[in-house]
Amino acid sequence: MPAYMIVAATISDRDRFIHQYGIPAGKLVAKFGGRYVLKGPGATLLEGDFGAGASMVISEWPDKESALKFWNSEEYAEVKKAREGIADCQVLLIEAPTISS
Repeated sequence: MPAYMIVAATISDRDRFIHQYGIPAGKLVAKFGGRYVLKGPGATLLEGDFGAGASMVISEWPDKESALKFWNSEEYAEVKKAREGIADCQVLLIEAPTISS
């Protein structure tokens, strides 16, 4: 069953974030079988108290296990260090059950 990783990030240094974290992380997403569905800044908050103006990233994975292999890999742990101090992130992982109409 497909899984989706949803990230909302408030970024203080976008150029550094993209070059030191985003590009290397993107290569690992592909290596571990994921693909980006959405990447973009400037989310509009409609309800709640998190996410106004945040950058949003949604990646699709073949299954939850593939996403967790990426997330828990030593390679990603090393890349993830690059966002310390420049991004506040909320990360969710959810499986997508088939919705019948």
